Amino acid sequence: MRLRLFLSLSLISAGLLAGSTGCGEREATPLPFQQKKKGADAKQAATSLADLDMADAKKTFGTLPAKFETETNPITDAKVALGRMLFFDARLSKNQDISCNSCHDLEKFGVDGTKVSKGHKGQLGGRNAPTVYNAGALASQFWDGRAETLEDQAKGPILNPIEMAMKDEQSVVDLLASMEGYEKAFEAAFPDVDEKERISYDNMAKAIGAFERGLVTPSRFDKYLGGDKTALSDQERAGLSKFVQNGCTTCHSGTALGGSTFQKLGLVKPYPNQKDPGRFEVTKKEEDRMVFRVPSLRNVAETGPWFHDGAYDRLETAIQAMAYHQLGKELPDQDAKDIAVFLRALTGEIPKDYIKKPELPANGEKTPGPDPS
Repeated sequence: MRLRLFLSLSLISAGLLAGSTGCGEREATPLPFQQKKKGADAKQAATSLADLDMADAKKTFGTLPAKFETETNPITDAKVALGRMLFFDARLSKNQDISCNSCHDLEKFGVDGTKVSKGHKGQLGGRNAPTVYNAGALASQFWDGRAETLEDQAKGPILNPIEMAMKDEQSVVDLLASMEGYEKAFEAAFPDVDEKERISYDNMAKAIGAFERGLVTPSRFDKYLGGDKTALSDQERAGLSKFVQNGCTTCHSGTALGGSTFQKLGLVKPYPNQKDPGRFEVTKKEEDRMVFRVPSLRNVAETGPWFHDGAYDRLETAIQAMAYHQLGKELPDQDAKDIAVFLRALTGEIPKDYIKKPELPANGEKTPGPDPS
């Protein structure tokens, strides 16, 4: 559960990059809507992307669903209720003081606001923790994409010695099985599974995943994509136009405005912090060094500090940093401000009822206590 957003203004397609030198001194080949036009066409080309063609905006982006369904883990009310309990239960950590919500505070847009989060015995994680909101829209999880689904991702932090530090899967299963409340909750969530196999590490992850698939935050931008042009202000639409004109949609498109591809951080100008090799740790391929999963920009204004290392705590500065490292260009302050205004329009509504902390099962006679070692 340790990821977070770095804002990529990068151009990764060969066609776009062909128009620039290695240092980004020449401008990239303009997109069709950027071509100079004459007469009445020139006036139309100067307007925002949405004013030009709302249909194009809908094709480039996408509105959020009510929840992120998957055939591999059908969502049920009972499964979501169990997942909600597990998400908030700190007993899933060795010292019973860290829950999923500790680093992904649902009241704070799913983050803890720190560069890197504290884990077992105060140890610091290696990467910035991401938001769990709208994570169901991502093609992979973690900054390096090592988990394909939310369910796969949910298995990692609990056993990570730096994070929640549980010994192994069986110790987690034994913990859950020691509480009558969890026995009943697993029975309701997985009624067709044999009683002896019902409380399992895989089913725990499925329940957490089912809950997280409902962490959806629709925003005014969704209303805008739905056809309501008044949902965004003139300045926000201007920011959207600059967002597109600067090539941001090459990586940040789709429902999540990102999260579907990988990109090298420091594509044109090297990123100063080279300590984290990124996806190289997963693939062991040299071409994946400093490559990270492009993050979603949903709620980005509320999820700083930004980038995998939490290097920037001001949104406009983060935008300009990405323009420099990914495009080799110095983005004017006003352009950065306009883009930031648009990005703030991506802030959605937290589902207060859905994230309300539930009453957790009481300990049983055999439930182990905290282990600070």
